[in-house]
Amino acid sequence: MGQITSPQVRCDSRTRALFADALVWDNHCSTTITPGKPEWTAELHRVRDSGIDVVGVNVSFDVAPPEHAFVLLAEIRRWLKDHPEHYALVGSVAEIERARREGRLAVFFNVEGGNALQRNASVVSLFYELGVRWMLFAYNRNNALCGGCTDTDTGLTDFGREVMDEMERVGMLVCCSHIGERSALEIMARATRPVIYSHSNPAAVWAHPRNISDAAMRACARTGGVVGINGIGIFLGENDASPELIARHIDYAVQLIGAEHVGVGLDYAFDQEEAYAYVKAHPESYPPDKFPNGIAMAEPECLPRVAELLLQRGYTDRDLRNILGGNLQRVAREVWK
Repeated sequence: MGQITSPQVRCDSRTRALFADALVWDNHCSTTITPGKPEWTAELHRVRDSGIDVVGVNVSFDVAPPEHAFVLLAEIRRWLKDHPEHYALVGSVAEIERARREGRLAVFFNVEGGNALQRNASVVSLFYELGVRWMLFAYNRNNALCGGCTDTDTGLTDFGREVMDEMERVGMLVCCSHIGERSALEIMARATRPVIYSHSNPAAVWAHPRNISDAAMRACARTGGVVGINGIGIFLGENDASPELIARHIDYAVQLIGAEHVGVGLDYAFDQEEAYAYVKAHPESYPPDKFPNGIAMAEPECLPRVAELLLQRGYTDRDLRNILGGNLQRVAREVWK
């Protein structure tokens, strides 16, 4: 796959050729928060048409009721299996590569925060069997696993360590996005496999509690992991989700930790009105001074332009192939079982 078919995409012929040759992997998006809302399916078509080969779909985050996770997993799994001509539910790198050869969008799942485990580490293996391939521990606020990035971070708990060990046992990637720096550094010091920041931007480029320090990025790279740059306006700049700012954050991360440790997780919400309503309704998780109404989000069609901008900065095709998906493919090959 990798072919750009969306008429909304504007980029030069070199970038189009690169997308046709590279594995393009967006590590994080959100279809819907509430089960029973099938409108998200048209947005998944957009992801495919923009030239993306692999996408990680969120099915739970700490602010939402934990029981939603299994219902959303059931609904999305069923829909994917009912549309095998264009989509493939994947759980391995081999399945991703097969889907790409067949021109199908490869889809796997992610969970944002350990509340969905309902204080039972054995749920990790069930999530894995259902297609969840990475999970972060806490979503902005402290929970039973660790500290959140907008809370007073108290560090990794005994239950958090139990969950981490179980994730490494089954082959699920450990993610440090949305959690506090103390907890993240404790996780990465404990890790025996690569750890990721699925969708976090450098705080040195734009200061925000959700963004991460140079020390955190270096620690992630030392595990062999990947920092995924997101496309959320308030994490990029003054609520600006332009390709130029995404490219700037990617470039900063590359200069700090190397092109082999940087990827993409746009964090695009398919139902933005639903996402905005959740932000407004939960100020305890989204402090209004840090999470204003009407947050700008980069759409999937932006990625070719981001790649074009990086090529204009002098990036090699090899570096771009790694950033667009090769690095995430590597860590998946090392961790997934």
